[in-house]
Amino acid sequence: MTGERVHRTSHSIEVDAPAGVVYGLISDAVRWPLFFPPNVHVERLEFDGTDERLRMWATATGEVRSWVSQRVQDPQTRRIEFRQSHPQAPVEMMHGTWIVEELPGGSALLTLLHDFTVYDDRAEDVAWVDRAVDTNSRAELASLKGLAERWRKLDELVLSFEDSVRVDGPAEAVYDFLYRAGDWPRLIPHVARLDLTEDSPGVQVMAMDTLTADGSVHTTESVRICFPHAGRIVYKQTTTPALMEAHTGEWSVVPDETGVTVVAQHSVVLREDAVERVLGPGADLAQARRYVREALGRNSTATLELARRHAESALRL
Repeated sequence: MTGERVHRTSHSIEVDAPAGVVYGLISDAVRWPLFFPPNVHVERLEFDGTDERLRMWATATGEVRSWVSQRVQDPQTRRIEFRQSHPQAPVEMMHGTWIVEELPGGSALLTLLHDFTVYDDRAEDVAWVDRAVDTNSRAELASLKGLAERWRKLDELVLSFEDSVRVDGPAEAVYDFLYRAGDWPRLIPHVARLDLTEDSPGVQVMAMDTLTADGSVHTTESVRICFPHAGRIVYKQTTTPALMEAHTGEWSVVPDETGVTVVAQHSVVLREDAVERVLGPGADLAQARRYVREALGRNSTATLELARRHAESALRL
C-alpha cells in the first residue's frame, strides 16, 4: 500500500433463518456461482479447515473480473475474514468480513464489511469500485436471504447431474469443438443463434437462442471460463430460462490410456414460483426436476455426441 485513503462500506440484511444455515451458505464459497448472481466461478486452491485460498471470477458493473482471495473461517463466532491477495486494478487493497449474528426468535443478522483502497485514490476509480461493491453486496445479500429462508426446501430446489460420452479420438479435438461455441449454430441443430465475444483470453461472454423439444425458443446469456490445459470449460448462465433461478455447468475432457471421456455437468436452482406457470396447474417441484433434467440432459448429450463425431472424424483424416 502506498498511503491511499481507506474506503469502508457496510451492508446488512436480516434473514429469517437459523444463523448456522446462513453461515453454512457463506462458508461454502465453491457453490457461490450457483447461489450468488455476481459470481461466475470459484476454484478452491487450498483449504485446511480454517485458512482458505480461492481463485474467483465475478461480474462487476458489466465486466468479468478475477482475483485470488485469502479467507479465514471461524465457525464458532460465525465470522469469515477475507483479503484479495492479487486484486485487479484499479483496486490496490480489498479486505472484508462476513458476520452472522443470531437474533431473538431464531433469525439472523448478516453483515458484509469491505475496506478498500485504489491506486492514487483517483475519484473516478473510487466511485467505480464503490459502485461495484455496493451492487454486488446488495445482490449477494438478497440472494442469500432468499436461499436461506427456503433452507428446508433446498434439497428439492437444487439439482445437480452429469452426462458423459466416450470418444475414440484426440482430446484436443473434443475441447476445440466445445471451445469454438461461436460455430455451434451451424453444427448443433438445437442452437438457433449464438453471439460470442472473448475480450480477455479464455473469458467468453455469449448469448444463445436454444430450440426446445416443443419448438419454442429459450434465450440465455452466459459467461464461460476456459482452461485449455486442463480440458475444462466452466460457465454460469447470467440470463436463465423461466424455470431456473440459477444454472452453472462444466464441460470437461478427460483422456486416459484407451480414449477420452467428455462430461457435461449441470447444477440448477429451480424457480419454484414459475413451476405451474411453465408446466401447468398442479405441477410440483418433482415434475420440475424431471423436466429440467431431461431438457438439459437432452441438449448437452446431443452436443457431446457431436463433439465425439468431430473428434473421431479428425482422427480419420
